[in-house]
Order: sequence, then C-alpha cells, then structure tokens
Amino acid sequence: MSFAEVFSYESLVHAVSGAVGSVTAMTVFFPLDTARLRLQVDEKRKARSTPAILAEIIREEGFRAPYRGWFPVICSLCCSNFVYFYCFHSLKASWLRSQQSKPSIDLIVGIAAGVVNVLVTTPLWVVNTRLKLQGSNFRNADIRPTSYTGILDAFVQIIGDEGVGALWNGTLPSLILVLNPAIQFMIYEGLKRHLKTGVHKELSSLEVFIIGAVAKAVATTVTYPLQTIQSILRFGQHKESKDKSWLLTSLRTIKTLLHNRVRKYGMLGLFKGLEAKLLQTVLTAALMFLLYEKISSSTFRVMGLNHKNYMKR
Repeated sequence: MSFAEVFSYESLVHAVSGAVGSVTAMTVFFPLDTARLRLQVDEKRKARSTPAILAEIIREEGFRAPYRGWFPVICSLCCSNFVYFYCFHSLKASWLRSQQSKPSIDLIVGIAAGVVNVLVTTPLWVVNTRLKLQGSNFRNADIRPTSYTGILDAFVQIIGDEGVGALWNGTLPSLILVLNPAIQFMIYEGLKRHLKTGVHKELSSLEVFIIGAVAKAVATTVTYPLQTIQSILRFGQHKESKDKSWLLTSLRTIKTLLHNRVRKYGMLGLFKGLEAKLLQTVLTAALMFLLYEKISSSTFRVMGLNHKNYMKR
C-alpha cells in the first residue's frame, strides 16, 4: 500500500461524507436509539412497542430524556464513521487497484477497517454509553448511579475508579461485531453493483435508501445478541472475574452474560429491544447511506473528479 493511497483526497471525501451522513441520520432518529439502549441494559424493563417505551421515558424523565447523551454519542459516531469510511476506502483502493470489486473483498476490507475502528474509538463509546444512561429511571435496582458532568469528567472518573482498561470494556464483543458493518457494507456494495450492472448511472435516492435499509437489517439481526452484551459491558455494571488472560476473561464474561439472559428470559431474551434497534438502525443507516452518496458524489463532481475506484464501487 502506497503513501498516496492511504492519504488520498478520495478517501478523505468518503470519510467526511460518511461522518456527516451518520451524524445527521443519528440526530434525526436518536430517540429510537435511547429506547433500544434502555431495553438492552435495564433487564427488568418490559419490552413493549418503541412508541410506548419513549412515552414512558418522557412521562417519567421529561421531554429532553430521549435526547440525553446526544452530544457524546454524536462525537463518538462522527469519529467512528470517519475512521471506518477512511480505512474502508483506503484499503479497498489499495487492494483493487485496477480490479473489479466483489463481495469477498468488501467483507475482508470491512472487517479490517472495523478492527482499526474498534481499537481507536472504543473509549469514546464506553463514555457515551455511561452518559446516555446517566440519570435514567431504571427498573433494575442493582444498577449503580453515576455523576459525570461531561465527556472529560467521565474519562477522568472511569480511569480513576476503574483503571484505564475500563475504557476498553466490551472490546472483544466489539471486535467480533466488526462483522456487523462488514456484512452491511458487503450487502450494500453488492446490491449497488447489481443495480448498476450494464448501466453506468447514479442510483436514485429511493434505491440507495432501500439497499441501505436492507443491508443494515440483515447485519443487525445476525449480530444483535452480541450488541446487547456489548452495551452491558460498556455500561460498566457487570463485575468481571479477573483472570490472568484478558481473552479468557472476556470470553468467559460473554458466555456468562449470554447464558444468564437465556436462563432468565429464554432465547427471545437475546433479542430484547430488537424492534427498537431495527427501527432505529435501519432508518439511520438508510438515511446515512443516502446522505453519504449524495455528499460524496456532489463533491467529486464539483472538484471535477471521476475517480475510477469511486465509480467502480
């Protein structure tokens, strides 16, 4: 991989477009994410329809509650998607060079980009999960309250009380969950190539929205149980047994949390909150891809670029 391929203008355009698209889409559908996270973490809250959960949160905690933690989430999402889109398109451009893309390449590149993203941005997601849930009315009385005044204060308190390693809570499930965006991008890029077959045209807004929604729905459903465990670990309320091996400890924790959830609530307990997650993540991803495609194509057009890798995707 050459220096020019890693630090290319095209990769920067993709990264900025992806970051702006994801931040805008998440802001629009943020209350749905609040409902999803509350259902995942607060085990004693009954899983009802998403509107009912949101109405309950607003009634108990006020109209601003569905947007609690918006700023740290948006900061994390912006950084996360910038890193992911940049790595994805840089690696893909280097791998393909003059070749045509295919699903296996999209999957491998997506996994590699996801690993880099997880290792770099997990501390931001740990902090925003804590801030998003702070001040919530939980049904589970065992959950310990926190008192962070902001992003920096949360970093300081977590490091001081739990150690630097706590900032990477949930890293193993997150590393496994790189399959989520990898599967999402593989399906999205595959459907896009299929729709473009034989016709060199820009996809319509409706086509981009639909294939973005389909790709995210499949990826989310397949990986949802691990997303629940990831949220629980990031929240920092689960006490892990300390083992000499970080990997063994993490694997044992994941197994224990999955087993306990199945034992208490049955197999369907692994998918508690899936409705809210699908509603939020599918709509958010579809809108994000739509904005991403429009911003990136407009930028390339304005700059007079017709990048071969961009056109082949």
